[in-house]
Amino acid sequence: MLTRYGSAAAALDALPVLARAGGRSAPPTVPSSDDAERELHALDRLGACVIFAGEPDYPPLLAMLDDAPAALIVLGDAALLASRAIALVGGRNASANGQRVAESLAAELARSLVVVSGLARGIDGAAHIGALQTGRTIAAVAGGLDNPYPPEHADLQRRIAELGAVVTEAPLGTAPQARHFPRRNRIIAGLALGVVVVEAALRSGSLITARLAQEAGRELFAVPGSPLDPRSRGANDLIRQGAHLTETAQDVLDNLPDHPSREGLARVPLFARDDTTGLAEPPPTWQEPAECTADLAVARQQVIDLLGTSPTAVDDVVRHCQFSAAAVMAVLLELELAGRIETLPGSRVALLPEAGF
Repeated sequence: MLTRYGSAAAALDALPVLARAGGRSAPPTVPSSDDAERELHALDRLGACVIFAGEPDYPPLLAMLDDAPAALIVLGDAALLASRAIALVGGRNASANGQRVAESLAAELARSLVVVSGLARGIDGAAHIGALQTGRTIAAVAGGLDNPYPPEHADLQRRIAELGAVVTEAPLGTAPQARHFPRRNRIIAGLALGVVVVEAALRSGSLITARLAQEAGRELFAVPGSPLDPRSRGANDLIRQGAHLTETAQDVLDNLPDHPSREGLARVPLFARDDTTGLAEPPPTWQEPAECTADLAVARQQVIDLLGTSPTAVDDVVRHCQFSAAAVMAVLLELELAGRIETLPGSRVALLPEAGF
């Protein structure tokens, strides 16, 4: 929207027209300036700040994601988000041995890197605790900063905010729900040069983080576990698929890129920082689809027909639609603003069940 209309104000003014084009009868509610001021004041009282896409302080690695958050709310040292980092994640129902391995590995890694994790029970919590022993850590959370989750990690979240950083894209008052965690996972993967997985079952949320990291060109590591323990099957399978077998911190350090410009991380983000000025470069010029309004209506129906409630890659939608990529992207924007589709991590989209298609 910023790319297409040139400013946030113009983008907000265009919302009703785009939402109606996508099939929404009532225009979306846009918070007032007073609402925004109240939210910013509440964050200020908490000691938090907001970093918007396009600002110089926005984490450069995270900006490389196609679906990078438009805004990040940070409690603690916001500059830490731009540091060289490694993510360490794993299952919530982790064994005592798994948690010991995660804590020890994080403590060693934190001597050289910032350790990123999700503050969940089990491996995540152990990773944060280990990192705080020797260095610094970032916790990416799914809910608002005023809703620590799980509740028993409220004190750990406070310690991380004092010594590192807690980051979220959820506004204050947001209670974490199941659908929020995959979006949280893309922040974990996006902030780091690589992801280490410890004790993850085959259907673990940690494997979502691993997949998102792989799609973003980040390095993937996994700690092997007993084949008799179902909690290790996901990590073992990652090794089978090519993840770096990890037993020590050195296994990670030896396989991390020195700079994110290496192959796989070289795609220029939408808002790339210019190191000579410290400012963000202007975004590329929006290309309006060449198709006329009538053609876009046909394209809209084609896109809806191609989608289901299961996530579909945007590239697959473009490939199977007879219209241009610009037209498909315009249609997807309209449908999302109309509340008929949802954009998911990894450049995927899905129809919302309540949309009734």
